[in-house]
Amino acid sequence: MARFKRLEVLTAMMESGLVPVFYHRELEVARKVAQAVADGGAWVLEFTNRGDFACRVFGELVKWCEKETPGLILGAGSVVDPGTASIYINQGANFIVGPILNREIALSCNRRKIPYLPGCGSASEISQAEEFGVEICKIFPAAEVGGPAFVKNILAPMPWTHIMPTGGVDATKESIQRWFSAGVACVGIGSNLITKEIVDSGNYEALAEKTAAILKWIKEARRG
Repeated sequence: MARFKRLEVLTAMMESGLVPVFYHRELEVARKVAQAVADGGAWVLEFTNRGDFACRVFGELVKWCEKETPGLILGAGSVVDPGTASIYINQGANFIVGPILNREIALSCNRRKIPYLPGCGSASEISQAEEFGVEICKIFPAAEVGGPAFVKNILAPMPWTHIMPTGGVDATKESIQRWFSAGVACVGIGSNLITKEIVDSGNYEALAEKTAAILKWIKEARRG
């Protein structure tokens, strides 16, 4: 069962502005990534459903985070069907993210009061997601659907919409500035933040530092 209420999760995403995204098949690596982003000041972490037995790794990571990083909100990503969503919800997911919009997932999440962030690529998909109760729409792949200009053009006629781009957000001050100037609520960053080099080298201190730097750039972009 989720440890955090839906409003707490959505507020954490919007206030911090950052959702790190990653997957690794080894639990020990997943623990180190979670600890590093938490040390860097991140409040939310998305573990993607990418490999065999990913849900088992996720379930163990949830238990570990509850003890070692109790303030970190853990959710599941790359979820495309309601059955998989239910598995992760029962493993303790505090939110569900997907590359597509699926009505049945939205209903399953609503029944358990779990935030659902579906992947959308048009004004019509975003509007439909909002009809299903979605508060934050993921745009994916963010660069290919139009980048910051897409966000700006969506928010002009739909200013109530909250958008999280994923896939196309770089871990640079310039990229963060562009996206937040366009009006995003938060950003999802995967391999551009949790790089293969960091994981292979075990340099988790660098991951914590990069996480802190991005959070700093987000604050600066919002002030600007």
